[in-house]
Amino acid sequence: MTASTSDATPRPASPRPVRSAATLIVLRDGSHGLEVLMLRRAEKADDQNSGASVFPGGVIDAHDRSLHGHCGGLDDSAASERLAVPEGGLDYYAAAIRECFEEAGVLFAADGTGRLVALDSLPPAQLAAMRDAAEQGTDALISLCDRHGWQLAADRLAYFTHWLTPPGMPRRFDTRFFLAPMPEAQSVRPDGRETVEHMWLRPAEAVAPARGLKLMNVTRRILEQLAQFASTGELMAHARGLKHIPRVMPRLADGPAGRRPVNMEEPAYEEVGHVDPEGKGGGRYAHEAGLVMRLSARVLRVTGEADASGALAHSYFVGVAGGDFALIDALPASPWHLAALVAAAPGRVRWLLSTQATTEEAKHALREAWPDASTALPAPGEQIDLGDATLRVLPGADDAQSRQFLQVEDRMLLAGLDVDPTADDSQARWIAPRHGFLRSRPAP
Repeated sequence: MTASTSDATPRPASPRPVRSAATLIVLRDGSHGLEVLMLRRAEKADDQNSGASVFPGGVIDAHDRSLHGHCGGLDDSAASERLAVPEGGLDYYAAAIRECFEEAGVLFAADGTGRLVALDSLPPAQLAAMRDAAEQGTDALISLCDRHGWQLAADRLAYFTHWLTPPGMPRRFDTRFFLAPMPEAQSVRPDGRETVEHMWLRPAEAVAPARGLKLMNVTRRILEQLAQFASTGELMAHARGLKHIPRVMPRLADGPAGRRPVNMEEPAYEEVGHVDPEGKGGGRYAHEAGLVMRLSARVLRVTGEADASGALAHSYFVGVAGGDFALIDALPASPWHLAALVAAAPGRVRWLLSTQATTEEAKHALREAWPDASTALPAPGEQIDLGDATLRVLPGADDAQSRQFLQVEDRMLLAGLDVDPTADDSQARWIAPRHGFLRSRPAP
């Protein structure tokens, strides 16, 4: 097997244009429980979401702020506090209502009595004219409200979740998602341009493979959340009770199934953010034998074969270009693994170190591969100078022969199997284990 390289030296993230957006998840109670309105987007060559099933929504219009005076039951101060923004929070509520009317023909507006308007009672020609006018922009929607004495029912919306498109996507959106029950005496009417079909589906049905819907990661994840609730009332009560809504930002990574978003709860998430903050490529969501991954300018990881535990085992080269290197955990010392390490070595190996006790047989195999390298067991407290990289030796938690190694400049703890994230005897910011992904060390 030939080792493959993922060269992803961490670099400062550069800003990409991000557009603010709002989405309205429309709910109703069906015969089998909670149902969600899904729209199918029209097929477009330049649309990354072409043909996907989505919730109604879109970008914030520069003129959405002019709708503030026509929003009922909620002012900008309260909306901004709810969304944790300095100002302009009501823009998102107004945009969500506007986009829902434009794309689905559902209007969250109340008449003078406070009742949601009954669009189905209007003559079809009048309703069509209203839709056409609304698509011309916010001024037309303002005129519509003024003419009929309506106010946009911003207070009927419940803020639910906040997502940011991963770095590396061609278009990125900072989107606030809202919930609202479907108004009575209204019908869904896709606009036929942006959206071409609508469906009322139970959330679990929408994500089922048998249904065959094309779903973006964010849509799928939100549907999975919604599937936990039995009714509209239960879900709305939950949303209105939320105190803090954190921003969710997946990251893009590569792996056996190609490139995909990695969600924040996945084991690979922190590592992907560390090695590829800009989403340019190089992060991985799965380990593969032979994969070479640069974790920093000083640390190179080589994933080997499975060890006795059955998990793929990592080895680490520590050093800087042009200098000497230490190789940590070059085990299992099989011919294939040693050949992969020799091929991946970024320079001369002077130290062969291990976080666990090493057999004489393994030491012999390592000395054959690197005859000039030292296999002496360093004592806790010693430091190994590798030029612009320093290794501090720490005691391991297993036995007298076990060790951990702190890469001082990167604050990266090469921990082996003995990972105690609550220990405060090192300056580690990152934990690089023998199995699994690089992860941050929780604050003491």
